[in-house]
Amino acid sequence: MSRRTERVSDLLREEISNLLRDELHDPRIGGLVTITDVDVSPDLRRADAFVSVLGTDEERARTMQALEHARPFIRRELSHRLALRYTPDVHFVSDKSLERAQEVTDMLRRTASERGETL
Repeated sequence: MSRRTERVSDLLREEISNLLRDELHDPRIGGLVTITDVDVSPDLRRADAFVSVLGTDEERARTMQALEHARPFIRRELSHRLALRYTPDVHFVSDKSLERAQEVTDMLRRTASERGETL
C-alpha cells in the first residue's frame, strides 16, 4: 500500500466514523458499531470499510442493511468533506474480529477462574 492510499484510508475511516456517530440517525443501526479499517483501491475509486458490530446477529444484519441503504448519503457527505479528485465508492464489509477477540478473552477468563487464577 502506498503512502497516499494509506493516508486516504485513515482519513476515510475517521470521516465515516464521524458520519455514523453524528449524522446517521437510522433506528436500524444497533449495538456498538465501529469502523475497524478501510481498504482503498490503488486508483482511490473504491473503498471497503470493515464494520464491527457488537450485538446480536439480528442487530448486525440490520446495521449492515442500514449502512448499505445509506451508501449514497455517505458518499455525498464524503465528497463535501474531503478534498479528493474522486470520492471513493464505499462498500461495507462485516468484520467479526473484535467479536472473536472478546470470545477468546472470555474463554481465557473462564479457564483462569476454573484454575483459581486471576487475569
